[in-house]
Amino acid sequence: MLLSDNIDHNKIRGLTSPQLKALCGELRGTILRTVMKNGGHLSSSLGAVELAVALHAVYDVQNGDRILWDVGHQAYAHKLLTGRYSRFSTLRKKGGISGFPKRSESPADAFISGHSSQTLSAAYGISTAMRLKGESGSVAAVVGDGAFTGGIAYEALNNAGKTATNLTLVLNDNAMSISRSTGALARYLAHIRSTRKYYCAKEKFKYALSSVPLVGKPLERAIGAAKSLLKEALYDSSNLFENLGFTYIGPVNGHDLDDLIEAFSVAKLMKRPCVVHVFTQKGKGYRPAEKNPGEYHAVAENGIVEEFEYVDREREPKTFSEAFGRELTHLGTRDGRICAITAAMKYAVGLNYFKEMNASRFFDTGIAEQHSVTFAAGLATEGMYPVFAVYSTFLQRGFDQILHDCAIENTHITLAVDRAGFVGADGETHQGIFDVPMLRLIPNTVIFCPATYEELRVCLKKAIYETFGIAVVRYPKGSEPDIPDLEVMIGNTSECVSRGFVHKKRGSKTLAAGYGRISADMASACEKAGADMLRLVKIEPLPEEVYGIAAGYDRIVFFEEGSLRGGVAEGFFAELMKRGYRGDVQSVGVEDGFVPAATISEQLKMYGLDLDSMTRTLGV
Repeated sequence: MLLSDNIDHNKIRGLTSPQLKALCGELRGTILRTVMKNGGHLSSSLGAVELAVALHAVYDVQNGDRILWDVGHQAYAHKLLTGRYSRFSTLRKKGGISGFPKRSESPADAFISGHSSQTLSAAYGISTAMRLKGESGSVAAVVGDGAFTGGIAYEALNNAGKTATNLTLVLNDNAMSISRSTGALARYLAHIRSTRKYYCAKEKFKYALSSVPLVGKPLERAIGAAKSLLKEALYDSSNLFENLGFTYIGPVNGHDLDDLIEAFSVAKLMKRPCVVHVFTQKGKGYRPAEKNPGEYHAVAENGIVEEFEYVDREREPKTFSEAFGRELTHLGTRDGRICAITAAMKYAVGLNYFKEMNASRFFDTGIAEQHSVTFAAGLATEGMYPVFAVYSTFLQRGFDQILHDCAIENTHITLAVDRAGFVGADGETHQGIFDVPMLRLIPNTVIFCPATYEELRVCLKKAIYETFGIAVVRYPKGSEPDIPDLEVMIGNTSECVSRGFVHKKRGSKTLAAGYGRISADMASACEKAGADMLRLVKIEPLPEEVYGIAAGYDRIVFFEEGSLRGGVAEGFFAELMKRGYRGDVQSVGVEDGFVPAATISEQLKMYGLDLDSMTRTLGV
C-alpha cells in the first residue's frame, strides 16, 4: 500500500516506475469507490491520475512550488496525494472534503477553482508575486482544453507570455488538438524537445556560442532564424502558445509517467512561461467511463448516472431542468424565432431535447457565459427570441453583459436560470444564492420563480411572449415536491402566474411570505401553525397588490432560499416601511457568507427553511 496521508514529493520522487504505476492504480481505485458512493466528478479525475502523480514527482508543494487545477473537479488525485487520504471518504459531505480545490482546506490547494478558465490568470498572479518576493518556487497550472472556450484564458495567455514569470501551463487535452503536428519526424522532434538532456545541451551550446568574440551573437541569431524556418516546415500550423510568448513542449502522452515527469522537469528548468501539452483519456481505467465520459462526468450518490436519452414526451418530467427543456422544445418547434443557447451544458440544462428537434436554432457557445449573453442580445435585436439556459452560479459571470448589452436598451432576452437556490454537495462555488440580488439590481428585468413544473411552463411562455427587456425564469435543482394535492396547497397555476402571487387567508395576524422550491413546505407550515400565506411567483418587480395585503398583518415572516442581502425580502420590507408599515418583520434565509457542501435537505434545515423549522418560526 503506497497511498497514505504521509505520501509527499520526496516519497513520490523516490518510487520506481512500477511503483508509480501501482500508486496510480491505488488512486484510481480510491477515486472510483468514493465517487460511486458519495457522488462526484468521475471521468475528469480518472483521466488526470498520471498527470497528478507526475506533477507531484516534479513540483514540491510543501517547499515553495504551487499546483493549480482548472476546473477543480479533475483534482481528486491531487487531494489524495496531499494529506487527505484518510478523510477522502467524506468527499462532498457536510463538513467533509470539498469536491474542488480550496485554500482553507489545505495549503497544497493554491487557489479555489469551482468555475472554469480563470486558473491561468491566478497562476500568473501567484508566480508574479513569488518573483517580486524573491521566492524561487515554480508554478504549474493544469487547464483542460475545454477551458479555452472561455475568453479569460486568452487574456491570461496574452498577458503572461511576454514576461519572465516562472509559470508552466499544463494543457490537459482530452478532446481537442490545438496545435497539430504531422509526420513521424515532427513527432520524433517533439519528443526530443521534451527531454532534459536536449534542454541542457541546448543551453550549454547557447552559452558557448555567445562567448565567441565578434561572431558569437550574430551566429546565434542566424541559427535561431534557421531553426524557426525548419519548425514551420515540420509543423503544419503556427503554434498559438509560441506566438503569445510561451515555449511549447509536447505533445506528451498524459498516461506515460516517464514522459510526463521528463516534460515537467524540462518545464521547471526553463524558469519562464511554457506550455506542456498532454493528451489524456477521460475516464481512464474504468471501462464504462472510457466509453461514455460525458455520462460519467458527474455521478450522483450510489453510482447513479443521469439519463440523457430522449425520453417519452408523454410522461411527467423527473426534474425542473427536463420540464424546462421539453417545454422550450415544444414552443420552439412551433415558433422559428425561438433560439436556445447553452454554455457547454446541453444535457445538464435539458437542451438536448431542443437540439434534437431544432438543431439550426441551438447554439453551444462553450464555456463562455459572457459571450452567451451578448450573443443572445444580438439575436434579439434582429427579432429572434433567444433563451439562454445556465446555472445560477455561472450566470454570475455575465453580469456586465446583462447590464450593458441588454438592460440599457431594453433588449428582450430570456434567461432560464437552472440550479437556483441550494444545490447540495458541490459546495460554496456552485450554490445558486446570488442570482436574485444580482438580477434585482438591473433595470428592465422581470423575474419569475415557479414552484411546480406546470408553473414553469406557464412562466416560460409569459417570459418569452409577454415580457419586454430581460425576462428571467429561475428554478431549482431536482424535482417538484411529491405531494398529491400540490396545486391545492399552493394555488391554481394560471391564477398564480397571471397575478404574480397567491394569497391564502385563515384569519391570522401572522403572514408567511416566500417563493420557489420551499413553497409547498411553507404552505404546510402555515397550515400547521395557523398562519396566512403570501406565495410569490413574480418576484421582480413585485406586484403592487402585495403591499396592500401585507399592510393588514401585525407580523410578517419572509422565507427566502438565497442571500438575504439584496434579496426579495429586503426589498419587500424596505418598500413596506416606506409606505408606513410598523409591524414586526423577520427574514429567514442565508444571512451572510457562503453555503457549504451538504445535502439539499441538510442545507434547508441549516438555514431554517425546512418544514419543521418554518413551522416553529411561525408558531402563533
